[in-house]
Amino acid sequence: MPNRITQLFNIKYPLIQAGMVWASGWRLASAVSNEGGLGIIGAGSMYPEILREHIQKCKKATKEPFAVNVPMLYPDVDKIIEIIIKEGVEIVFTSAGNPKIWTKHLQAHGIKVVHVVSSVKFALKSQEAGVDAVVAEGFEAGGHNGRDETTTFTLIPMVKEQLEIPLIAAGGIATGRGMLAAMILGADAVQVGSRFVASDEASSHINFKQKVVEAREGDTQLTLKELAPVRLLKNKFFGDIQDLYLTCPTKEELIQLLGRARAKKGMFEGDMEEGELEIGQIAGLIHEIKPAAEIVREMMAEFEKAKKEVLTY
Repeated sequence: MPNRITQLFNIKYPLIQAGMVWASGWRLASAVSNEGGLGIIGAGSMYPEILREHIQKCKKATKEPFAVNVPMLYPDVDKIIEIIIKEGVEIVFTSAGNPKIWTKHLQAHGIKVVHVVSSVKFALKSQEAGVDAVVAEGFEAGGHNGRDETTTFTLIPMVKEQLEIPLIAAGGIATGRGMLAAMILGADAVQVGSRFVASDEASSHINFKQKVVEAREGDTQLTLKELAPVRLLKNKFFGDIQDLYLTCPTKEELIQLLGRARAKKGMFEGDMEEGELEIGQIAGLIHEIKPAAEIVREMMAEFEKAKKEVLTY
């Protein structure tokens, strides 16, 4: 099903696996790419040399295109960019920063650049910066999020109305029907995160994967807006945050409670009580841990079935 995104990335399906911290290593990225989507290595939780290792292993595991996601707020971004260029990565997704900083430099080395945004304003700024495509992510998404709380199905048509470059929808999409709905609203492709957390190949801890499939409606909430808005599964740590809010805390007190490596503690090391558990609202619709290839096949089969059903209305 060729369109602007499949042609831009030279992939079979307009289905992209999000570059999630502590979940998106080379095993997940290569599995998704081998099945026809675009797999992404999440560099946000990796030291530069660890990222190099993942890129090299991914190149051995797949001959298909894959990407690296680079959150620009992390340290050593210059070293990460240097490794990406030296290792011949062809696609980079940037986030959490100004797209003007690295876009032209990456493109000068033949790399396609996509930037992740949460508003029309920043989608247009990304287009002005010269990126090849934009991911517009609604506040249903897991992890760090936009402050305006604009939902995906409100954001996508508003961005589509003003954007000229290809548009990828993200946030709250984990099924073929959700994929079709996003594309009917104007997206050229979808980016899926939470569904791939509950995959065999995700590098996240099995305790976290199991917690995701056990989640139900209302089990996640956006919090810590004074720092960087993040959607979390409710657990003891989340309860501690809520208790602290009752005291009208300062920003410094919130930072002290968050501490260091809180996401690693929960998502990678498996501490379901004290860890930060980043996942999207769509977790309530995820009921099974399964291979990434099977997730891609199921989503695409449901997408095609739903498309035929829509045509009969």
